[in-house]
Amino acid sequence: MNGMDDDSLFAANVSRPLADRMRPHSLDEIVGQDHLLGEGAPLRRMIDSGRLASFILWGPPGCGKTTLARIMATKTQLHFVALSAVFSGIADLRKAFDEAKKRRVYGEGTLLFIDEIHRFNRAQQDGFLPYVENGTVVLVGATTENPSFELNSALLSRCKVFILNALDAEALGRIVTRAETLLGRPLPVTPEARAGLIELADGDGRYLINLLESVYDLTPAGVRLDAASLLKLVQQRAPVYDKDREGHYNLISAVHKSLRGSDTDAALYWAARMLEGGEDPLYLLRRLTRFAMEDVSLADPQALPMALAAWDAYERLGSPEGDLAIAELVIYLGSAPKSNSAYAAWGKAREAAKAHGSLMPPPHILNAPTKLMEEAGYGKGYVYDHDTADGFSGQNYFPEKMARRKFYDPPERGFEREIRKRLAYWERLRREKENHSGNQT
Repeated sequence: MNGMDDDSLFAANVSRPLADRMRPHSLDEIVGQDHLLGEGAPLRRMIDSGRLASFILWGPPGCGKTTLARIMATKTQLHFVALSAVFSGIADLRKAFDEAKKRRVYGEGTLLFIDEIHRFNRAQQDGFLPYVENGTVVLVGATTENPSFELNSALLSRCKVFILNALDAEALGRIVTRAETLLGRPLPVTPEARAGLIELADGDGRYLINLLESVYDLTPAGVRLDAASLLKLVQQRAPVYDKDREGHYNLISAVHKSLRGSDTDAALYWAARMLEGGEDPLYLLRRLTRFAMEDVSLADPQALPMALAAWDAYERLGSPEGDLAIAELVIYLGSAPKSNSAYAAWGKAREAAKAHGSLMPPPHILNAPTKLMEEAGYGKGYVYDHDTADGFSGQNYFPEKMARRKFYDPPERGFEREIRKRLAYWERLRREKENHSGNQT
């Protein structure tokens, strides 16, 4: 048939979805994962050796996890069985394991691919263990979630974890070129629209191919789309963000670290990413208020009132008007001087309280509401600070059996520069009082 084999004829069948027709058939056709599949890379070495161990593929949507598993099964001559944790249950797993045991008797191995493996509960995950341990199946699990949080430690201890990357612009560009070659005509868009299409894919190869198919199918002959026309055709993609899973914690961490590093623009970007992804604005405001206390603190005493005012403004206005209050707070916190000295001081004070928790206050600072307490020395020798010339007595307020400790050590930044001067002033007076008292004795 014109020298074409069955696979070539199948690939040329234009009725199939473009994503299926473009599915890679070899490791070299997989883009964007050279750290795992390049020459000498760990996963490539395992596959080339023909001795697969069970492992987990962790990566974002559309990075090639399922395709990679299929190619591995073919290359290692293992029987490929694919299940999805979304649609499968215990009965499906038992059937897969029973059939794998039968194949093993005849010398045929089984690669069991479980998509969305994190959706199996802990008990179901435990069910894999004996079959993985005795080699009945080579388990390849695919997940978009952090395995450390979503998979049993027992299962993780028996499986390697390979991290797949979201596809970068170069990898996505190779997919576009491959589509143009397969279809025999260039993508009908301007260079700016082409770059916009790649950006819109946001690292997801499968999504990009679906976009390409839409552009080819819906663009009239002879028309070349510019960036604005392209967006009207394919519409804007919602940001990839799951506010209940790891992405949630990754982005709030990015907000905090950017603010702590005084990179206001980066902090604005990450905060906007969270809100565009559907995050609860009040959650973001709570975390920003915590940042005001913990990381700006007394370096700028207005940070906390600013955070509370932004919180109040948002609750009064709601979105979208109240979103500006969040932006203004991010800008204020990002540009403010930073200090965690109060946070550190509180931690040291709590440690000291645990270590010396049974010590009584010195008697001279105790009230003596009864005659017995007065006779016991409560309040004896107390000096009322306001009655002294400096408004400062210099007396000791630590427990008598505990050496004086310095918990709070403010830096020379922001308002804490002024606090440091005040503390130094009181310390100087304290030493003068102590020296004077020592000279008198």
